[in-house]
Amino acid sequence: MTMSSTVPSGAAAAILQPSEAVSEDAVSVQGPNFDSPLSLHQFLASYERIGFQANSLGRAIDIVNKMRTWKLSDEPITDDENEAYLSPEVRLNTRCNIFLGYTSNLISSGLREIFLYLVKHKHVSAIVTTAGGIEEDFIKCLGKTYLADFNLDGATLRKRGMNRIGNLIVPNDNYCKFEDWLTPILDKMLEEQKSTGQVWTPSSFIRRLGLEINNEESVYYWAYKNNIPVFCPALTDGSIGDMIYFHSYRNPGLIIDIVKDIRDLNDLSRKSKKAGMIVLGGGVCKHQIANAMLIRNGADYSVFINTGQEFDGSDSGARPDEAVSWGKIRAGSESVKVFADATLVFPLLVAATFARDGQQK
Repeated sequence: MTMSSTVPSGAAAAILQPSEAVSEDAVSVQGPNFDSPLSLHQFLASYERIGFQANSLGRAIDIVNKMRTWKLSDEPITDDENEAYLSPEVRLNTRCNIFLGYTSNLISSGLREIFLYLVKHKHVSAIVTTAGGIEEDFIKCLGKTYLADFNLDGATLRKRGMNRIGNLIVPNDNYCKFEDWLTPILDKMLEEQKSTGQVWTPSSFIRRLGLEINNEESVYYWAYKNNIPVFCPALTDGSIGDMIYFHSYRNPGLIIDIVKDIRDLNDLSRKSKKAGMIVLGGGVCKHQIANAMLIRNGADYSVFINTGQEFDGSDSGARPDEAVSWGKIRAGSESVKVFADATLVFPLLVAATFARDGQQK
């Protein structure tokens, strides 16, 4: 029996189909070359050509750098420009308002110190987070959070008075210290409310705690010092809520008004010449910022970092294009979602953006 030396035509056509011409603008895939010395910024710049989520991180770095460097003076003066924005000095000093959002677990992690850096150096204009994202900052001023393991037994930890957040441990004594610190402050706040008739909002509540902690290791101390508003629509969903609950029996009457805060957040968005979102995680912090962007017909720059998926219809997992359909991100604006754990990539993003000017090149 003899074998044919002719390649089957159908197979050859399937495998060897010719390509269309590649555009001259196409960017080839290329990773970093470790045979040559690389600075940190050269290394991070290489992410733009690695592909997959490295590519998304490279895009996020580019978008955040545009957020932080934009000035109104970069734009031509329009015929309908408000008179208040005609001065060259005013235009030079009018910057993009950056709205930072993060979930509570990230304050529990070492990202807290990165948030502190951003607030201390006035790199953000407003923060939106959850109750845990507030209280865990103050709790860390009173006691430490420790590295542990994801696989520790919950029942055993409960008996030992240890609370697990992923692979972190918070001793329950820290929350007892928090109650001892917070309760007298709640008493003072109630007295002030009664004497002035002025009720508290979540943001004024947080600002007051930032004043009271008087500790430079606190994110919200620096938010107080730098007059950066911190919004927390779900302020009672955590230990703060527990303390307010107990206080409502011991010394009832404290009122916290969420209406003024939503007005202040939306107005800050509405009045922004440019607005950017940087949101780590999902849930309340992601949607509250995005919804505020709707008031101005969408954000100009958007960076989402989370591990959520969109197949269940959740806002947490939604990609930026879904927000475009709602008017929360402007059509044609610059946006990206990085599918990643924020503790892995956010330090790299900050190193390549906000922290870059203070680092050796």
